[in-house]
Amino acid sequence: MFENFPDVVGIDDLRKMLGIGRNKAYELVNAEKVKSIRIGKQIKIAKTWVIDYIQSVG
Repeated sequence: MFENFPDVVGIDDLRKMLGIGRNKAYELVNAEKVKSIRIGKQIKIAKTWVIDYIQSVG
């Protein structure tokens, strides 16, 4: 799943992976529904965390 994405993605890749808008992506990250880490101002999300989120809602 998601072979074309790097192992660590940002918000834009998260949007593409889930087919959602920018506001929804930030909402999921800020509500900690999708696990993430902040490095400075950047948000980084492991691809496995995106898969975990999909499995938790599916």
